[in-house]
Amino acid sequence: MKKIGVIMGSESDLPIARKVTAVLEAFAVPYEVHVFSAHRTPDEAAAFAQCARDNGFGAIIAAAGMAAHLAGAVAARTTLPVIGIPCRSGAADGLDALLSTVQMPSGIPVATVALDGGANAALLAIQILAVEDAALADKLQKKRSDDAERVLAADRQIAEKL
Repeated sequence: MKKIGVIMGSESDLPIARKVTAVLEAFAVPYEVHVFSAHRTPDEAAAFAQCARDNGFGAIIAAAGMAAHLAGAVAARTTLPVIGIPCRSGAADGLDALLSTVQMPSGIPVATVALDGGANAALLAIQILAVEDAALADKLQKKRSDDAERVLAADRQIAEKL
């Protein structure tokens, strides 16, 4: 199975990265976590992205706040799918990160999840891997079924109370 690269722009993004890794671990998907800044360590970020496919990665998740250039910088250096997580931070409370992550030029796509959306970023990466992994696709289907059952159980409980 291919692994997922999880990159944070700084150590302050660790709580979001932990949301990612918790989901990846629940699905038994291998991953690596790194801190690479698009601005402070651009050479290291670029080297990781350029070698990611050869190093066994199937997708990269990039979490960053403030200007959040990380996902775009990584996407510019690889043809692997890149999923950006804009993180809440700074005076704009994440709006700047969201806009920087979602507004990519034509030809360099970055899939973008919600602010602080680590769990969905992990699930999207798992869906990408599941295109060629039937066992992983089955795990995703089971999760969806379990999630639906939890909602229906809550519906029954509320209906009984009201």
